[in-house]
Amino acid sequence: CRDRPIFAHPETCMKHFVILLFIFCGTAAYAQPEGWALFAKTKFETKFNDKSNEYFLYPVFSPEAKSLIGKEVSLEGYYMPIEIEGNAYIILSKYPYSQCFFCGAAGPETICEVKFKDKQGKFELDQFLRVKGKLKLNEADIDHTNFILEDAVMVGK
Repeated sequence: CRDRPIFAHPETCMKHFVILLFIFCGTAAYAQPEGWALFAKTKFETKFNDKSNEYFLYPVFSPEAKSLIGKEVSLEGYYMPIEIEGNAYIILSKYPYSQCFFCGAAGPETICEVKFKDKQGKFELDQFLRVKGKLKLNEADIDHTNFILEDAVMVGK
C-alpha cells in the first residue's frame, strides 16, 4: 500500500479532496469582507436636505461597515477626474467612467473618497488603482462621499 501513489486509491483521494474543501470553505466563510462588497451592504434612504433644498440618498451603514471604522480596508478601482480644491483627495470608482455613479449608471456605494498619506502624482481617467487606508463613514456631509479612506497608500498602479 505504501509503494503506490496517494491518488491510486480513490477513497484516499476523495478524503483529501473533502478535507481541502472544508479548509477552503471555512477560511472563506470567516474572511473579513472588504472594499466594494462591504460597501454594497449599505442601504440608502431618501431624505430632504435643508441646506441644499434637495433630496439626497443618506446611508444606513451595515454593522460590518461600522465595525471597520478606523481599520484598514483595501480597494481597487478606477480613478475619476473630479476637480477637488487643493487636490486633497481623489475619487475611486468600482466601475470605469462610462458606468460610474456620476453618470447615473451606479449607486453611491460604488465610489470612495481617497485621502492619501503622501502626495501622489497625476492619474489618468480610468487608471486602475489599488489602495488601502483607514475607513471613515460619512452619514450626513453631502460635500463628501459616504465612504472615505484616510491615510491611504498605493498598493499598485
